[in-house]
Amino acid sequence: MHTKPANGTRRLRAPSALMAAGLLTLGTACSASDDGDVTTLTSIDYNLAEPQNGSTQAMLDECGEQAGVEIERDAQPRDQLMPSLLQGASQQELPDLMLIDNPDLPQVAATGALLPLEEAGVDTDGFYDSALEIGRHDDTLYGITAGVNGLALFTNTAMLEDADVDPPATWEELSDAADELTEGDTSGYAFSAIGHEEGTFNFEPFLWSNGGSLTELDSPEAVEALDFWSRMVEDGSVSQSVVNWSQADVNDQFLGEHVAMMVNGSWQIPVLDEEGLEYGVSPLPVPESGDDPATPMGGEVWAVAQNGGEREELAVEVLQCLLGDDNLTEWAELNAYVPAKEDLADQMAEDNPEMAPFVESVPTAQSRTAELGEDYPEVSGAIADAIQEALAGSGSAEEALGQAQQSVPTS
Repeated sequence: MHTKPANGTRRLRAPSALMAAGLLTLGTACSASDDGDVTTLTSIDYNLAEPQNGSTQAMLDECGEQAGVEIERDAQPRDQLMPSLLQGASQQELPDLMLIDNPDLPQVAATGALLPLEEAGVDTDGFYDSALEIGRHDDTLYGITAGVNGLALFTNTAMLEDADVDPPATWEELSDAADELTEGDTSGYAFSAIGHEEGTFNFEPFLWSNGGSLTELDSPEAVEALDFWSRMVEDGSVSQSVVNWSQADVNDQFLGEHVAMMVNGSWQIPVLDEEGLEYGVSPLPVPESGDDPATPMGGEVWAVAQNGGEREELAVEVLQCLLGDDNLTEWAELNAYVPAKEDLADQMAEDNPEMAPFVESVPTAQSRTAELGEDYPEVSGAIADAIQEALAGSGSAEEALGQAQQSVPTS
């Protein structure tokens, strides 16, 4: 092993001077000057960890200063954010700006409390169409992302070289490579199949690239995709422990060289670089050569509450600043995300070739909520249950997905 990626590219750069940490407790009410002008806006997110916490604060401070307002920010734990937002929406007390995980956006948008961004004049020129799609609900743009993430195949360079195995590009090649690389305590391949959204997130590329959909979970295409996963667990090239592994756990197994290949996200690149493992990154294998990968689009979106004329105008002005090219690039590099604008993403791929597979996947990446809207979380949970059942061997892929299909709303 050596201390740099095989491609020898530079690491993602460290965050810039926008690192002044600060966590403020706030209410949702704004402040106004003596003459009635709005002087303070509120914002909420779940970026509690560093360096994202400090960077979010600094970007809001900078953009608020440009708009002539102070931003009072509240950063809450991930699992507390949505209950807080839904309660705020019901009481018409949402913060002016919100940073929300994109699959959660439709639940807030469905309350009618969010500002349609295109009608408010938010500039979307240069953004990937697929990146904008994750912010839409009922064909209206309510959220816009600064950067997106997705999944790719990470390979242990030394293990593949020793076994004379090339990074696989198709499902058949993946199965053969996993089998060849499985030896002793080392599994050839791993993914997260944990019983919640992370497991579903990892399965969706296989479902979609095989022609399946989230509304027809009992289709032959969906069953074939889950059966492909099940067979690899059954033959031992994938550990049955994947039903308990989060994506971070899978990365730990890869770092410990207990796994030769893994599905994981771009956000793991800084961790891998820090640990010094030699690795490669390639697009996720597809059913047949020439098929397009179809990864789920990850990342957060900024949204603006309908809080009245001047507050909305100032919040949009702050949002436009947050979406400036320098901030998009910095946010993407900080999180190992792909910038939401195509020209910035192309530059990132050129500067950091390990990000190239993730940039390549963005145009065909799919929104998890496009088909199901606010019903996605329930269906995602049912899919995760089906994955657990099939991989544990307590039911066939057909039986498990047939059960999951019952969670899909009928129109």
